[in-house]
Amino acid sequence: MVEQKYANHRRYVPMFHFFLFGLILLTIACSCVNLVKSIGDPPRMWGAVLFLSLSIIGLFLFFFCRTFALKAQDRAIRAEETLRHFVLTGKLLDSTLTIRQIIGLRFASDDEFASLAHRAAIENLSEDAIKKAIKNWRGDYYRA
Repeated sequence: MVEQKYANHRRYVPMFHFFLFGLILLTIACSCVNLVKSIGDPPRMWGAVLFLSLSIIGLFLFFFCRTFALKAQDRAIRAEETLRHFVLTGKLLDSTLTIRQIIGLRFASDDEFASLAHRAAIENLSEDAIKKAIKNWRGDYYRA
């Protein structure tokens, strides 16, 4: 497996992010064309409306499936990083840290984690700024 770092840490699943999404968009486009061509033909119109409705439902499902999975992972990351901070320092993470900041902190090595978490809270660093500040990258190979 390729060593993870800032430049390559984003995860894309080509069959999901590109193929499936493209197929859904193509289906919506075709169903719109079908609906326009069926105007004036009532029996065909019902099928065209149903086809478009199902296509739009597919698009919503695509986004909801991804959003719900990421939300569950974000909660797990928050719990893991809070525990890691407690193990390293004996204290809980600063309550002013946002979930996005905590997600950025998960890539920091144990040596720099506590100080970077403190700095992120004090300076209100963005997730991206936190990731760029990491010197010893700790890969997260299980994120979906």
